[in-house]
Amino acid sequence: MKWNRGMTHNSAKADPAPLGLMGFGMTTVLLNLHNADLVPMGGAILAMGLVFGGATQFVAGLLEYANGNTFGMTAFMSYGAFWLSLVVLLFLPHWELAPASSPGLMGSYLLMWGLFTAIMTIGTIRASRMHQVVFSSLTVLFALLGLAEILQQPVLTLVAGYEGLFCGFSAIYLAAVELLAGQVGHATAPVDVTPLPVEVPA
Repeated sequence: MKWNRGMTHNSAKADPAPLGLMGFGMTTVLLNLHNADLVPMGGAILAMGLVFGGATQFVAGLLEYANGNTFGMTAFMSYGAFWLSLVVLLFLPHWELAPASSPGLMGSYLLMWGLFTAIMTIGTIRASRMHQVVFSSLTVLFALLGLAEILQQPVLTLVAGYEGLFCGFSAIYLAAVELLAGQVGHATAPVDVTPLPVEVPA
């Protein structure tokens, strides 16, 4: 199955990857509409992060564990935990359970997720090009957001917002391809980039 190259699962069971990818992608798009200054922060973003980006991705990770997919389990459970922790992080000061994080601490939090994502990106070397696009663009997104916090540069947050929209829609595209491929038995849209032929001089 070239469309899912490097991210195989037990064909006797349902593939949880489209569910996890869609949860990640849709939540990422919503949050980065805010980062791009296109919409204000609101309950819809936080609820999506808590339920679909957080809890549902975590469940997808558990299902990947049952399928014996270590990479999928690590990715979905980790990013599910990211969304859950982000919502908790935003609410803790409102509940007066912890002070708000300083820009340096928030930036460090985001850069740690960038480091984790860079490691995961290396793990996509044997996967499809779209897996590589999703994880590499997410690495850039975390780096931009982390630096925006540490350097206190709103323009970096704005740039990150548009880059995050690209990342989120890439994940939605990959989720759709994997979901529909599971229905029809083959990829319905390209997820790999065919290398250009190299001319060999005579």
